[in-house]
Amino acid sequence: MAVAALYTKIEKIIQLANGSIVLESPNGFPLNESNLYLVEQNGNILWKAEKPDIGVYFSRVKLNEDGMTFSAYTTRGHACELNLKTGKLISFTSIQ
Repeated sequence: MAVAALYTKIEKIIQLANGSIVLESPNGFPLNESNLYLVEQNGNILWKAEKPDIGVYFSRVKLNEDGMTFSAYTTRGHACELNLKTGKLISFTSIQ
């Protein structure tokens, strides 16, 4: 499935059974939007990842071994664990 960026360039795509997790470059991304989201196979956006703070963007993402969560890091030093089905934050900590 070809995925088109919403605002900037795509930095990473993780293929899943129900679609693709997309991480876009934070450079030039709209401030109030999440640059990490899940695109279903039909092209609809299922969720946008919940951010731990308003002025942050995601910079890295990886799937966790449990198959139900994923980890992401932000441009302001947050390490986040998120729900794979909803994109909602489960927990986060500051690593600065």
